[in-house]
Amino acid sequence: MPVDAKAATDRLMRFLSIEGVTGQEAAIGRELTAALKESGVPAKAIRLDDANTRIPVPTETGNLIVDLPGRGALHNQPRIMFMTHMDTVPLCAGAKPKKSGRKIVNEAKTALGGDNRCGCGVLVTLAAELEKQQLDHPPITLLFCVREESGLYGARHVKLDELGSPVMAFNYDGGSASNVVIGAVGADRWTVEIFGRASHAGVAPERGISSTMIMALALADVKAGGWFGKVVKGKGASARQGTSNVGPVTGGEGRPAGDATNVVTDYVHVRGECRSHDGKFFKEITKAYKAAFEKAAKKVTNAQGKSGKVKFKAETDYYPFRMKENLPVVKRAIEAVSAVGGTPNVRAANGGLDANWMVRHGIPTVTFGAGQNEAHTIDEWINLDEYDRACALAVQLATTR
Repeated sequence: MPVDAKAATDRLMRFLSIEGVTGQEAAIGRELTAALKESGVPAKAIRLDDANTRIPVPTETGNLIVDLPGRGALHNQPRIMFMTHMDTVPLCAGAKPKKSGRKIVNEAKTALGGDNRCGCGVLVTLAAELEKQQLDHPPITLLFCVREESGLYGARHVKLDELGSPVMAFNYDGGSASNVVIGAVGADRWTVEIFGRASHAGVAPERGISSTMIMALALADVKAGGWFGKVVKGKGASARQGTSNVGPVTGGEGRPAGDATNVVTDYVHVRGECRSHDGKFFKEITKAYKAAFEKAAKKVTNAQGKSGKVKFKAETDYYPFRMKENLPVVKRAIEAVSAVGGTPNVRAANGGLDANWMVRHGIPTVTFGAGQNEAHTIDEWINLDEYDRACALAVQLATTR
C-alpha cells in the first residue's frame, strides 16, 4: 500500500519536538489527539483511560485509546489492535530534532526520542492513510501507552474492556521493521536496605558495623558465584541463561550513603535487576542476590558481637513470553513483512516490551521496529527508510484480507 512518506515524516518531526518524558505524557497526548483529529478521526473516537490512577508512581495522564470502526468488506472481521508507547526516557528532555538526508538526528546533547515517537508516528499515519485512501479494514484499536520506559506501567494497568476485545495486536518499538519479535525476557527489580551501626572510624571503629562492607562482601559473593552480568548455569542445550545488574547505590532517595569518611557507614540502599527468558530462572538469580546479602550481613560484626541486618524486596516487573510461530498473529506479521519487501526476522528480545503485558492479558502481540537507533543515548538517530517501511507495514497489517 502506498503511504505519503512526506506527511509521515512531518508527523514524526512534530512529535519529536514535544517533550514527554516518562510519567509526563500530557503534552504529547494532546499533540497526538490533535494530529489524529486532523487525520480525520472523530473526537468521540479518542479518549484517555484512567490507568494513571492505578500506577503506583505519579503519572500525568492515562493511556490514549482510539476506536476506528471497520470499513467495507472487512468491517465485520474480528478487531485488531496497534500499539506503541508515548513516553521517552528522561535523557530526551530538550531534544532538537533535525532532518539530515534519510536520517533524523539531534542538534542537542540529549537523547532524541525516536524511542518511541517513531511508534507514535506510525500509528497516526496508519489512521491517516486508512481515512485518506478509504481502505477496507476490520475494527481497529490504537493504544498509546504511558510510562513504558519506567516499568511498562501503562500496558500493565490498562483495563481490557477498554480495548474492545482485539484478537491480536501489533506493537511498534525498536529498530528494524522486518524484525518480528514474538518473545521477550521477564524481569525482577529488587532493592536491599543494609542496616549497620555508626561509629567514629578513627576513635572506635570496632564498635561500628559497616553497611558498605556488607554490600561489598555480598556483591563479591554474587560475582564469585557467577550470578552477575551474563549468567549461565549448566551446559549445552539444557543451560539456563539470564542477566543481572546492580544499579544505584545510595543512602536512599538519592542521598549519599554516609556523609563522611570518619564515620562507619550505618545505612546503604542498593537497587538492581535480574532477567531471563526462563520464568523460573530470573527468580533464581534474584534469590542468589538475596542469599548473598543475608550471608554478608551475618559476617560483619562489631566488638560486641552484633551483626548487620538487611531488608531485601523483589518485585516482578514483567513476565517472559514466547509465542508459537504458527499462531495467526505471527503468520499475519510474517506475511505482511514480506508483502512490503522485507525479509522477516523472527526473534525474541532481551528487553521488556509492552507486549509482555499484552500477552499476559491474553492478547497475542507481535512487536516490530520503526527506525530507532542508539536509543537511550545521546547518539540516538532515526532511519527514515525503516520508518517508512514500518508505516507501510502497519497499513498492510490493517488491510490484509
